[in-house]
Amino acid sequence: QLDQIIIHQQVELLEAILGTETSSKYEIKNHLGQRVYFAVEENDCFDRNLCSPIRSFTIRIADNTGREVIRVKRPLRCNSCWFPCFLQEV
Repeated sequence: QLDQIIIHQQVELLEAILGTETSSKYEIKNHLGQRVYFAVEENDCFDRNLCSPIRSFTIRIADNTGREVIRVKRPLRCNSCWFPCFLQEV
């Protein structure tokens, strides 16, 4: 039973040094600080670096056994990253 979650993004060394965006990884912990889920964002380098705030992605959330329990998809909702014309949806 979870009444609170804490989400920590794991920072990649390459991202910290070069300032480039890499696929994000997150630990999802309970109120005691124990990891209960792990999340990985999937997208490509182009989306991360050129369309960062409006990029499309899929986030897969897995339990501690590695079994996927939730999948979140956000498609790109515009014709061009330079001219966003729709609000993003998940």
